[in-house]
Amino acid sequence: MNVKSKSYLYQHGTLGGLMEDLMDGTEQIGKMLAYGDTGIGTLAGSNGEIIFLEGVIYHVDETGQVKQLTGTETTPYAAVVDFEATDELAFDTEATDEEVKGRLLATISPNLFAAIKLHGMFDTMHVRVAPKQEKPYPKFVEIIQNQPEFTATEIAGTIVGFFTPKLFHGAAAAGFHLHFISDDHQFAGHVLDFSLISGEAEVMEVAEFRQHFPIENAEFLQREIDVEKIVRDIEEAE
Repeated sequence: MNVKSKSYLYQHGTLGGLMEDLMDGTEQIGKMLAYGDTGIGTLAGSNGEIIFLEGVIYHVDETGQVKQLTGTETTPYAAVVDFEATDELAFDTEATDEEVKGRLLATISPNLFAAIKLHGMFDTMHVRVAPKQEKPYPKFVEIIQNQPEFTATEIAGTIVGFFTPKLFHGAAAAGFHLHFISDDHQFAGHVLDFSLISGEAEVMEVAEFRQHFPIENAEFLQREIDVEKIVRDIEEAE
């Protein structure tokens, strides 16, 4: 284990707030790049899935179309790190998603946040994309009942995301929260499951978790969030 003392994960908004229907865009997505070059998120209205990769921001919408964002778009939830690997893992033989996660869990502490970047060739990649919502926003668990899902086979690309300790479930999703984007930038989404042919995983355990709140959003400031309910909702959604 080699945690860099000055490393941190920076997060705007909370996944719990998103579950509770707090989906207004409360930060420009491009401003996240001041804090990191690698990460995940969504746009206002829980519109699709975002992948930050090497300082570029990609977005996939409910039709499966992937594009590069300008940075002026707004987000209710996003998280980034200035990625610098603390450990590397080689996958030379085929592995299921659970086998990959098992090896990652054996490498990282259960009590630290960790960023994950896994590039490889995948036999299958199964993703979902949250469809854009308009006010009044529904609960997120209602959205996922009708979310588009996509599957690709024999595809090269990168999984990006985070491991969150159980202690912080609610701020983020305890366990792994992963997004994927193909090398040709034509296929992306929130990872549901996959089968890896071969690849290289980089892991970055971080020393700090920096939580930025949407302090200018009246709904967030006034809403009393049902913590027990959102914990259950996150588990269902992820």
